[in-house]
Amino acid sequence: MGQQQASDRVRRVSAAKQKRDVILAFQTRITEILGIEHPIVQGGMQGVGTADLASAVSNAGGLGIITALTQPSPEALRTEIERCRSLTDKPFGVNITVLPTINAPDYAAYAQAVIDSGVKILETAGSPAVRQIWEMVKPHGIKILHKCTAVRHALSAERADVDIISIDGFECAGHPGEDDIPSLILIPAAADKVKIPLLASGGFGDGRGLIAALSLGAEGINMGTRFCATQEAPIHPNVKQAYVENDERGSVMIFRQFKNTARVGKNSVSEEVARRLSNPAAEFSDVAELVAGAAGREMLKSGDMDQGIFWAGMVQGLIHDVPSCAELISRIIREAEAILDQRLQIMRR
Repeated sequence: MGQQQASDRVRRVSAAKQKRDVILAFQTRITEILGIEHPIVQGGMQGVGTADLASAVSNAGGLGIITALTQPSPEALRTEIERCRSLTDKPFGVNITVLPTINAPDYAAYAQAVIDSGVKILETAGSPAVRQIWEMVKPHGIKILHKCTAVRHALSAERADVDIISIDGFECAGHPGEDDIPSLILIPAAADKVKIPLLASGGFGDGRGLIAALSLGAEGINMGTRFCATQEAPIHPNVKQAYVENDERGSVMIFRQFKNTARVGKNSVSEEVARRLSNPAAEFSDVAELVAGAAGREMLKSGDMDQGIFWAGMVQGLIHDVPSCAELISRIIREAEAILDQRLQIMRR
């Protein structure tokens, strides 16, 4: 073999190894435990996490999740799970979020529907009462993915033998907790102490975020807001367009004085809620009609952006289009591979 041929062969072998290293970087404990191709999870979202979205995410190689309480009854959840099975043969999960409320749903009945339907992945969130759900599902071999907004909560869940922690930074939509710790600090702080796999959540929507999450000690990303702005999300195009038009400042924090902080998208309703709650003497009753869940669900259907509030994170600043789930996940992986490939080339110079 001539010197040039030998040199060419070395380069080919090196390039092949580099490509293999890039691919292996995205095979983590998350993909192994959940049985998925890419370390990308769609978080459970009220009014959005239906079989349509969950199956599309799973078919694209991520993990789709049905939101249990979007369904009006445990029996309806069973039907939705079967509908999802008709749309995908890939793994998917169900979310059950336990929150204090006056008219609490029958959480145990929803959990039993998950068990009876043979679903093997459960995402949970909310109050300590969720532990009763864990005790129900554990004997059935169901993997538990629990969302936390603080390291201390993650450690408590780990001690309770959950399988995966989704650690939610201050940037996230929904309820970011009361500590106001952003993902850049919260993820590595959790990774320093938590031994089970971590999903990074809050502010993730592209390949740069996936690489950052892996660098910070997570083994995958959980996305909510970004999946709302996809073709398969079962919400009105006006709402999807709001995610595109809002920038990183396009969210509003409400309920802080009630120790139940929530991050929602900026619109006339959320700004009016914030205005009313700026009064130190304000009570929840002052905004109850504006934040009613029924109004928000109707807004998602009708597209009337002055009808209610909608969940949205700071990642809106990174949302510029409404792709299919397959296009979005493929793009994230391509971007992440390109970044990692570039870094490996620089290191080998």
